[in-house]
Amino acid sequence: MIWKEQKMLILADLHLGKITHFRKQGIPLPKEVEKDNFDRFSYLILNHNVDSILILGDLFHSEYNSEWEAFLTFLSRFPNKKFILVKGNHDILGASNYITDNLEVHKECYINGPFHFTHHPEDHNLYNVCGHIHPAVKLKGKGLQRLRLPCFFFGLNQAIIPAFGSFTGTYTLEPQKEDQVYVVASERVIKVV
Repeated sequence: MIWKEQKMLILADLHLGKITHFRKQGIPLPKEVEKDNFDRFSYLILNHNVDSILILGDLFHSEYNSEWEAFLTFLSRFPNKKFILVKGNHDILGASNYITDNLEVHKECYINGPFHFTHHPEDHNLYNVCGHIHPAVKLKGKGLQRLRLPCFFFGLNQAIIPAFGSFTGTYTLEPQKEDQVYVVASERVIKVV
């Protein structure tokens, strides 16, 4: 999601290191998924006019592994960009790991203008923008087709953005009448409700 006025890219739930974590446990997963996450991340930064990148938690999946070094290399490719992390429940690395020139870390929330940015959904007097849920919706076709797609879910008091990471899974939400939902379908984002 891009906040044009602030020149800010907003992402959640990258779960970097998850593939490496599972591979270390002996689970055979394709290593290319790691590269895909970084490639898509780079594409967004290079192809949009952003000065800062706000990550709403779960930047890294678990304990330290080699993918953290890949992330630090990634940061060094964008020395003029400010990366802001609101820590999530998976961001469990020691504090010293997060010390780098262009990464600012917030433990629970980041407030900017009318928005209260968090990892977990929260009730707040400002409009809450969060991740954590990995939202999706089910779509039904006239021929009884069914499809579940990740989505951006905008309610009256809160927006829940989809997981950015390729290997994350989803949780199906049921839109209410007042909600607006935009599904992520391949290379496009499409309003469905």
